[in-house]
Amino acid sequence: MSNRSDKLLHIATIGKAVGLGGDMKLHIKSDFPEQFVKGAKFFISKNRTIELSKVDHDRSLIKIVGVNNPEDAKRFTNEKIYTTYEDTRKNIDLQEGQYFYFDIEDCQVYENGQLLGVVDEVDRIGATDYLTVITDISLVEKDLPKSFLIPYQDHFVISVDIDKKIIEVNGGLDILKAS
Repeated sequence: MSNRSDKLLHIATIGKAVGLGGDMKLHIKSDFPEQFVKGAKFFISKNRTIELSKVDHDRSLIKIVGVNNPEDAKRFTNEKIYTTYEDTRKNIDLQEGQYFYFDIEDCQVYENGQLLGVVDEVDRIGATDYLTVITDISLVEKDLPKSFLIPYQDHFVISVDIDKKIIEVNGGLDILKAS
């Protein structure tokens, strides 16, 4: 299992300058747009931070403290905005049964007691999230694919235990065999 505590999460990308006051387009890559508020601080690299002075969610615009004209705003075009795992946990309230992608990654995937593999990442394809599973070596040795996708839907995902890093699925072996 990897140690993600020192990594940054890419949560948005700054787009082009808009207007004369230094506003910029914001392309959110997160399921939690509520974290983008006036006064919020984010990383744009491991050592550089920005603070938001204005957020317009309706128009997907932000303004950064100290950026007051289009020329200054253009310096930030295509900059990625990051946050830490710790800040994400602190600033985002999840509902019952919701998990952060980074908590699901590295979980072992079981079906009826059989280890199918380990979640490498969570991908969103269309409106559905999928677990990208790296197949357990014992199954790869039986000529099954090295990886496969399981839809993150109630029909397939029976239970998730983040503390034990275990996900119990239904139909995962069938998906693997059909992959």
